[in-house]
Amino acid sequence: MRLRRALLTLVSLNTDFSTGTSGDWPVATSILTDSRSQRPALVIRPTKGWVALNIRELWNYRDLLWILIVRDLKLLYKQTALGAIWVVLQPLMAAVIFAVIFGLFARLPSDGVPYLLFVFCGLTVWTYFSHALQRAGNSLVSASQLISKVYFPRLIIPLAHTLGAIVDLVVTFAVLLVLMGIYGYMPSLRLLVLPAFLLLMISTATGVALWFSALSVKYRDCGSALPYFVQVWMYASPVIYPVSMVPAQWRPLYALNPVVGFIEGFRWAVLGRSAINTHILGITIIMSVLALMTGLFFFRRVERRFADFI
Repeated sequence: MRLRRALLTLVSLNTDFSTGTSGDWPVATSILTDSRSQRPALVIRPTKGWVALNIRELWNYRDLLWILIVRDLKLLYKQTALGAIWVVLQPLMAAVIFAVIFGLFARLPSDGVPYLLFVFCGLTVWTYFSHALQRAGNSLVSASQLISKVYFPRLIIPLAHTLGAIVDLVVTFAVLLVLMGIYGYMPSLRLLVLPAFLLLMISTATGVALWFSALSVKYRDCGSALPYFVQVWMYASPVIYPVSMVPAQWRPLYALNPVVGFIEGFRWAVLGRSAINTHILGITIIMSVLALMTGLFFFRRVERRFADFI
């Protein structure tokens, strides 16, 4: 709205100066004066201490968030030979390789589910989580020119990547439904609780990405270490093996990894087979909320120095 008012003011001034005579100058000056007097002043000050998240400011910039989401999707898939097929090809090829190595050769259990379907279900969740984490973790460094030249809530940049990766999740989930039909697994009413587990997944990915994105502004090696961190995290999560393989006395400690809860919850909602229980679910909720809240407050704490370091 402020931008529109400024443009209208400039257009009116340009019209008066180009078509009028010298006697029209006072009219243009009065227009400028009136528009300035009616326009509220915006004072930008640096944050101090541990400030709270300004939800209202994020809502005011929702159009910018949408623009960044669309822009990132176009950059990823517009000028590629296979386009969105890459979204499906990566988890599908990984599932086939894991099914041969760990399902056929190593004979890992899969809770009574065909191993290919079991591992692809886990990869559906993990693919979103890893893509959102890696894209958002390096997003501030990639947008350095934008950050240093214009003001907007910096939180929008990593949020655009974590929310934009939902498109990949939807496409991969459609392929999962096809595999379920091939193996004879029909969706049930358990899918109604699927958004709750997806919300936990998005919250965890956003919180961890905020930590990495904020740290990578000052310490650039965080961006280089992020892919290795994600790779290790995958093998520490029940993507290629079930939670039932973990000894019972170690499962509460194992559940401190929030990925355990929403992968197992996703398998329960889609396939009806899972080792999730109330203890794992409760720990997952606590860890997801903790990751999101600490990421938000840490990001807000250090964002006032982004333009200096970047």
